[in-house]
Amino acid sequence: MAGVRTAQQLAEVASALGRAGIGLEGGGMWEGVARYLVDDGPTARAALDAAGYSDVEVRPAILVPLDADVPGALGRLMAELAASGTDLIAQYSDHQNRKVLVMSDSVSGRAMPR
Repeated sequence: MAGVRTAQQLAEVASALGRAGIGLEGGGMWEGVARYLVDDGPTARAALDAAGYSDVEVRPAILVPLDADVPGALGRLMAELAASGTDLIAQYSDHQNRKVLVMSDSVSGRAMPR
């Protein structure tokens, strides 16, 4: 979601999601774009739209365990993803230390890492 540039705007976004019962499972805000992992994307989008944030995108994401203590683990994971032909929009960790892979399109039917 673009357009979140201040602590006040981020407070508004988080509060709107909280009021809708949407918990944040991971994510953050950087360079004016907020990316959050939620269980129910359509409900989150509706809550944010009602709060005046109409530029919300809901994208598919895959949660992948990663041995973060093993050197090269992320490189191997990204090589597998690249080989699958999937377009990656963002990558970050969730609250359970899994990699969140945000995709540009549907990932159904594709061979994904692990």
